[in-house]
Order: sequence, then structure tokens, then C-alpha cells
Amino acid sequence: MAKAKTNRRMTKRDYEARVPAVREALIQLQIALQPAPFPVLLVIAGDDASGKGDVVNVLNGWLDPRGVETLAFHDPSDEERDRPPMWRYWRSLPPRGRMAIYAGGWHGDALAADPRSPRELARFDATLARLAHFEGLLTEGGALVVKIWLRLSQSAQGDRLHELEADPDTAWRVSPDDWKFHRDYERRVRLATRLRRATELAAAPWHVVEAADPRARNLAIAETLLARFQKHLRAHATPPAPKKPRRITPLRATGLRRLKALPLHHALSESDYEAKRDKWLGRLNRAVRDATQRGRSIVWVFEGWDAAGKGGAIRRLTSAIDARDCRVIPIAKPTDEEKSHHYLWRFWRHLPRAGRVTIYDRSWYGRVLVERIEGFCRADEWRRAFEELNDFEAQLTAHGIIVLKFWLHISPAEQLRRFREREVTAYKRHKINAEDWRNRRQWAAYEVAAGDMLALTDRPKAPWHLVPADNKRFARLEILRASCRQIAAALEKD
Repeated sequence: MAKAKTNRRMTKRDYEARVPAVREALIQLQIALQPAPFPVLLVIAGDDASGKGDVVNVLNGWLDPRGVETLAFHDPSDEERDRPPMWRYWRSLPPRGRMAIYAGGWHGDALAADPRSPRELARFDATLARLAHFEGLLTEGGALVVKIWLRLSQSAQGDRLHELEADPDTAWRVSPDDWKFHRDYERRVRLATRLRRATELAAAPWHVVEAADPRARNLAIAETLLARFQKHLRAHATPPAPKKPRRITPLRATGLRRLKALPLHHALSESDYEAKRDKWLGRLNRAVRDATQRGRSIVWVFEGWDAAGKGGAIRRLTSAIDARDCRVIPIAKPTDEEKSHHYLWRFWRHLPRAGRVTIYDRSWYGRVLVERIEGFCRADEWRRAFEELNDFEAQLTAHGIIVLKFWLHISPAEQLRRFREREVTAYKRHKINAEDWRNRRQWAAYEVAAGDMLALTDRPKAPWHLVPADNKRFARLEILRASCRQIAAALEKD
């Protein structure tokens, strides 16, 4: 943790003499940031009444407003409460080449809980661990996270509150809680110290700035931002390019063995299928309505081979769900907007509200499948993604979201038959292209990657359902059965 910058009281003359150079440097920072392969997140947090809002206003006056966004988190809205706590922070992230200034940041929300009892402190510590993990994901993805803590002594805090209260134009900024926190200064400082220690990261350290002198404070913050940016720019100006691996070898053989051992041929007549399908569609409808009434949202994840039947399975699912409560998100090549954010951003933003359903046709697992095989990300990125994906899903299930994951498995021979059928059937021809054939030639590599995915991301609260899909009717029925059973099991624990 960076030591507090101790500054003597700065005269107005000295301050005004230095400001023009600082402003010019900040504008040059924004110009240099535009083509940079990373965003800048500047967090202004600090002790109560330390001037966080004033600092944000000063920085906004010094920077070009076209390249910076200011964000402050207030009490969660209904839309935000309906989703995991980190959802509102993920959706606020700036794209690469842009800067965001966070007034209080996500840390302010944690402190606002004002924990006192051992149970509350345990929840506080859990929140801090989640925030540290969030910042770790951002910095590992290349983002520059600059965290400023404005420190104010108790006497200076009291002077500041009296000063604000005495001016009719600023008296509204002082509330009874401000004086309450002032009297409770020592405990609040201990909480803040606990927060900074728990969220101190090598790549995102805290910079403690003395806030009693506003002029020295403002310059110290600007200089810290400029120094961190220049260092980060030198380190990330030319990020290492991903390389397509020459050979895909398994990390865990158990997943590959599980795939190869799956019996794929299951007979099921059309009449038997239709009779059982209607029964299970009815059960699914009741299960989803039950979840909706309890405010439990559901996320379906579909992965599998090209032509394995994901689209058909999804159509059967949605026929049993109220269309007003359900969204299907097809995941394809990321757009320019999506590529300018952390790879998980586009999945966080589509999470359903409480009592709603989202179905992902392909998903975040592309990181460890196609991106790994095609060399769209570096080896260190896809390797750490297994734990990142597990943590992402753990946040969903901890919030009460029911996560159902399906891998549809077919044989190479069945895939070939379906490819050829698509080529000769007019209304299916749009489903086949050169990329499908190219992926088929990499069957062995995809099989290894899928096996690692199954072995490393199969968790009790978000298990993988491995579905034999050579017979489409059998696969669709298995998906309905497994979905009903997992939803029912989750609701029984309420």
C-alpha cells in the first residue's frame, strides 16, 4: 500500500502556477489512451467528508469530458437488486481507450453497510474478497486500476463539517449521519484500514493521499494518475500476441474419458417421444412458474458440437416458458464493443432479473474452447479462465440463480451426416458454412478442450449434464428431464 503523501499547505499562487502543466499532461494522457489496449479506472474513495466529490469535480474540469465518464453508486435499484451484487459494477466498466472516474467506487458500497456485529463483519470480509477478485480480473485483463484513498484526521474532519454547515450553499451536504460517523471516527478508520488491506493488490495498490489541504490533494492525485498511466502504457503498449497452439493436450484426462465413454446411440420412436415430451414440457412449465413465483431466475447454458441440436433443444424449452419471461442470447463472434471490454462483460450484462430466464446458445465457455484452440487468447488467459468461470457461476448460484449447463455430444459420423443433410436441404443450407467444416477437421482438439472444460468446471451447484445427442429426440427429452429435476432440487432447498 502506497504511503500517504504528506504535503505542506500549498499557497494559491503555487497551486495556480502548477495547474496548467498538470492539465496539459492529463489531456495528453487521454490522447495517448485512445489507441491503448486497456481502459483506465480511477477510484476516488476516502474517509467521510474528505472531499471525494470535490476531487471528482476538479478532475472533470481538468479532463476532456468526451473521453471520461463519472460514475457513483447509490442505493441499489430494483433492477440491480434482482441480480448478483457485482452486476452493476460489471455493466459500468469503460471500454479500452476510455477512462471512468468512480466516486467512492464499489468500496463505498461496502463501507455503507457499516458492519458492527461478528456476523456483519464476516459478511463485510466476504464482500471485500469479492471486490479484490473483481479488481484482479480487471487488472489481469489489462485494465489500469488506480485507487486513491483520501485520508482526513478527526479534527480536520470536524473542521470540514463545520465549514460546510456554516455556508448556506453547502449546508445540505452535511447530514446527521456525517456527525454520527465523526463521533465514531476511530471505528470507521479501522473499517477503512480493514478494507484497504483486503483489497490491496500488486497491480491495483491503494494510494493514500492526505486530504486536509485541497490544493495539495488535487495535485497529488493527478500526479499519481499520470505516473501510474505512464508506467502502465510502457508495459501494455504492445501486448503479446496470442499464438495458435500446435497441439492440444489434456489438462485432466478424466473429462476426455467421460466423453469417450458416453454411449451415443439410443433408440426412441417418434410416438414414444411425443408422449413423453408433452409430460416433461408440462413439468418444466410448472417448475419454471414455481421458480418465477419465488423470485428465482434460471440460466441455461448450451454447448456442444456443431449440428449437435442445440437450436432444436432450445426451441423445445422455450415452448414451455412464458415468452415474456425468457430471453435467448446467441453467442457468436464478439462485436467491436464486446472486444473492447473484459471477456466476461458481455455475459454479465445479459443476466436475467429475479424470476426471469436467460438461455445462452453457446456461452462464456468459448474462452476455453474455440479461443483456446484457435489461439484467440494467450495460454495464460485460457488457463486461468477455468477458475474465473467457476467463480462467475458461484456468484450466480450464491444469488439464487439456478444454472443448468448442457453439453450435447454426437459422433463424428452423425455430425457428417447432418452436415451433408444441411447442404442438400434448402431450408437448412444457411446452417452450414466453411467454418463448420474447418472446425470438424479439428475434432480431436475440440474433444480434448471439451474434456478439460467438463473436468475443471463441473461443480455441485452448477453441474454439467452430458447429453448423448446422436438421436435428437432422445437428447431433447434428456434435457427436459434433467432441467426439471435440477430446478426442483434447487427449489426444495428454499
